[in-house]
Amino acid sequence: MTNFEQQKEKLRNQAGFIAALDQSGGSTPKALRLYGLQENSWANDAEMMDLMHAMRSRIITSPSFDGRRILAAILFENTMDREIEGRPTADYLWGVKKVVPILKVDKGLEAEKDGVQLMKPMPALDQLLDRARAKGIFGTKMRSVIKQANAAGIQAIVDQQFEVARQIIAKGLVPIIEPEVDIHCPDKAAAEGLLKAAVMAKLDALPEGQLVMLKLTLPSQDNLYTDCIKHPRVLRVVALSGGYSRADANERLARQKGMVASFSRALTEGLTAQQSQSEFDAALDQAIESIYQASKT
Repeated sequence: MTNFEQQKEKLRNQAGFIAALDQSGGSTPKALRLYGLQENSWANDAEMMDLMHAMRSRIITSPSFDGRRILAAILFENTMDREIEGRPTADYLWGVKKVVPILKVDKGLEAEKDGVQLMKPMPALDQLLDRARAKGIFGTKMRSVIKQANAAGIQAIVDQQFEVARQIIAKGLVPIIEPEVDIHCPDKAAAEGLLKAAVMAKLDALPEGQLVMLKLTLPSQDNLYTDCIKHPRVLRVVALSGGYSRADANERLARQKGMVASFSRALTEGLTAQQSQSEFDAALDQAIESIYQASKT
């Protein structure tokens, strides 16, 4: 089997979860603060991204981080273009850790309209996808946000996500579609009902042989997304932590049969630059194990 086929089978069949290590420029200062590095630790954006890469490298090279419990890792473009221990990041992830490399491709969010935030245009997406393929990336991730139970806005989100997904599939990659429902949405359950209906209609219209993954907010109604999980065009349905603490996110996730984690902040919660390597590895191992167990249901 090719690497791509091996990676697809791993994502389809193995127990585990996806590590979201894709904080981009806007969210990097907050991620570094949570890691124990204040803004006086860097003088400019280049130094900030160097610190972020050092943090990600420390996570990825830790003996606690491997393909036994982790299916895939989502990378920011800057991370894809760097190296870990002398190897390109995607090559290190798969070649050393047997973790599938995935790339965040969106360029951030538009201003809110009709209760949602669409993705900003991605005029250079084709070129980015070509680079990603050349570097051994398996799939992509793109995020938009639903703030209100507004049917027109939610349909616009889903239309945009699947339109860009078709572009990604045409380049031979598997897209993760992420229409996040804000956990503070005033009628979250209604928004999720509208979202599920719109997503199912798009999945039913996908041609045979085309695959997507879905990254969805942990739902207010348990097992709401069972139909999505069982859909023949869906490789995997993963959950975002969305601001819930790790303990809360794990508890909610454990109630969702067949849904696995794709946590970012909840994964790195409690990790700091000040920890010794053994303390860091132990804290990461505990986090990974707790998320892995919640994803096995």
